[in-house]
Formats: sequence, structure tokens, C-alpha cells
Amino acid sequence: MKAKLTFLGTGTSQGVPIIGCGCPVCRSNEQRDKRLRSSALVEYGGLKILIDAGPDFRSQMLGQNVSHLDAILLTHDHRDHTGGLDDVRSLNYIDQRAAEIYCEPRVLESLKESYSYVFAENKYPGAPEWQIHLISEEPFIVEPADVDRKLVWVHDKGYCYMNPDGSLSTTNNRECTYADRVSPSGRGVEVIPIRGMHDTMPVLGFRFGNIAYLTDMSRIPETEFAKLKGLEHVTLNTVGYKPHHSHFSLYQAIETSRKIGAKHTWLTHLSHAFPSFPEFEAQLAGLAPDLSIRPAWDGLTISD
Repeated sequence: MKAKLTFLGTGTSQGVPIIGCGCPVCRSNEQRDKRLRSSALVEYGGLKILIDAGPDFRSQMLGQNVSHLDAILLTHDHRDHTGGLDDVRSLNYIDQRAAEIYCEPRVLESLKESYSYVFAENKYPGAPEWQIHLISEEPFIVEPADVDRKLVWVHDKGYCYMNPDGSLSTTNNRECTYADRVSPSGRGVEVIPIRGMHDTMPVLGFRFGNIAYLTDMSRIPETEFAKLKGLEHVTLNTVGYKPHHSHFSLYQAIETSRKIGAKHTWLTHLSHAFPSFPEFEAQLAGLAPDLSIRPAWDGLTISD
């Protein structure tokens, strides 16, 4: 099964350019130096799967003309990866569906604090509609988002579900269940989670066929490298040259790339600490002539 991944954003939590910064990269006219917060859109087995929905979610969806998502996978709960989740309201309305969100239980608890109004007993009309699927380090199935009841907008009441008999039921307090490990519909796709550590915080990367997307990691446990064998493409994060407590340094990313052994490595979550794109690309070729390792950029599409 072929996979295609489009980088919607390749910048750090502040993006590039950074507000108020006058450095050469932040003032660059090179389009590939302009980086939204990190996110990716995966097309896999006929499904559209978003990885992370940060503060730039709205502009990223508009930029790719997205009107339907089968799933949103969350790597972790930092706001540069979850801060745009309120904007799924637009897709709720257009697609007439709750957003299917896949995350770990710890991430769900954080979402309940940050977005308490989404989980309220009596929701404000127009609040986002989410269906939560809990995941772990085990492979899970993403189902196509076309087999559930559709949302119906009711004025002054909010979203309801239309029952087979024509009656309406509220969407409040839908249960959170663990994602299936087999496809009930027979049309789902398997996703393989990759555990990483973001300083002391556990985070997840994901493998789709021969493409793996790993971000916000400073360490990958030895047990996880077996899941990364035989890749065509891998994405790794780096924020600078110096050691960092929660991200790979550039040199750590290069060594991790070498250890994984994918045919192509793409660097994301990049900061303005690196030079402008053409110089940085040439620098990487000199630092790792034995690897195909390049900086990713917003809008880049790769496929296996």
C-alpha cells in the first residue's frame, strides 16, 4: 500500500520567521525559509490523515484545500501540536462529521484541561465535535470517516445526530475507546506508533507503509528501531547545532538517520538557528555525504 506525505509545516513552536526577529533567516526572501508550525498530511490507502493540529491548522487546511479528514493523529499535547483543534469546527460543519482524533490517554487528559468546553456536560452550541480514539505503542487501525452517523446542525442547540427513525440525539459525552487493531469495515489502514522521548515526556511518531514521521524527540529507545527497518523516507526533528534537552541536535539527527538506514531523511521542526535553505542543504551534503538527508520545507510532498 503506497503512502504520500505532505509537510504542512516544518518550523519550531515559534515558526519562522519569529515575531520581532531581524536575523538573516527571518528576513529571508527564500520561500523555503518560511515555516509554519510542524504538521503533516498523509494520504494512505485512500484515507486522509493529519498528524498534529497546531496553531497554523486553519491556514494549512486552506493551503491544501482540505474539506475532509479521516483522522487526526496527535504526537503529544504541546500547544504547537494541538493549538488548532478548535478550528475543526469548520470541518464539522462542511463534512458533517465529528473529528476523529487518535491520541494517548495522557494526551486526552491534557485536552480535557485545555479544551474543557469540548467535554462539558451541556456544550455551548457550536463547540467543536471530537470523537476520541485512544492509542498506545501497539499498531492500530484508522478507519475511513464515512461509516458513522452524520452531524446535523440545529439552531440554538448545536450539533446532533440523526437517528434512523429521524429523531435527533445529542453528541455529549461520547465514549472514548481504544482504537481497533483489526479493521471492522475492512477498509481501514494500519498505523505503527514509534515511541520517542521529548526530554522526559513520552511522545509518538508514526509509520505509514514505508514512510515514518518522527518529531519532537531527543531520544528513541533501542526497542523502537526494529519498527523503522526498510523505510523509504523518515522524518526527524532538529532545532539547532547545540545539544538540546528535548530535541535532537543536528549531529544527533544525522547519527539517528544513519542508524535507521532509510533511503531518504527529511529534517523538520527547524529553527532560525540554521542558515537559509540553499546554504543549509549544501551544508548537510558536506556533513553527511553518505546519506540522503535534506531539510524539508512547507508544501514538500514525498511518496514511497
